[in-house]
Amino acid sequence: MADIIVKDEDLQRAAAEGMDEFLSVFVDEYRKVLGGDVCSQNMSALNGYQHSLLAYKIFQKEICDGGFVQLIQNGYGGYIFDNPFAKSMRVFGAAQLSKLVYKAKKIFDENRAELEKETTDEEFHAMYVDFEAFDELEELYFEIEEETTAAIAHFVDENIEQFAKVC
Repeated sequence: MADIIVKDEDLQRAAAEGMDEFLSVFVDEYRKVLGGDVCSQNMSALNGYQHSLLAYKIFQKEICDGGFVQLIQNGYGGYIFDNPFAKSMRVFGAAQLSKLVYKAKKIFDENRAELEKETTDEEFHAMYVDFEAFDELEELYFEIEEETTAAIAHFVDENIEQFAKVC
């Protein structure tokens, strides 16, 4: 496991800017250690807490940019649904997100082969119609995103030693 070190001054500055910025200080360091993105060769560089935070920021970006279909098509389905992400979110204080992810996992598991297959742009866009079951979950996430991010930021702040060394 790699030593993740963040500067206290960076955390203070980011915290003053907002919760997302605060969490991004950690995630930016994780991405540096991982060489850009998570893969099977670098998984061991982060601990479970760090992976859960990274997964949340990936989840947040992908859902806000293009929903569950985009998240899965961009290769993050397994990272979110095959790992204890939903359980971690409950531990982090984001119970509503945890329930939402379990519901999305059910859709993912039932349709994994189709959701993960290589697609043309046209096929990709058609998936949004084919998987409208995700729409309600995406809308729910948009409703809870701010309080979810706040809960996660609070958990990270209260358990900071699990996420990085601060200097």
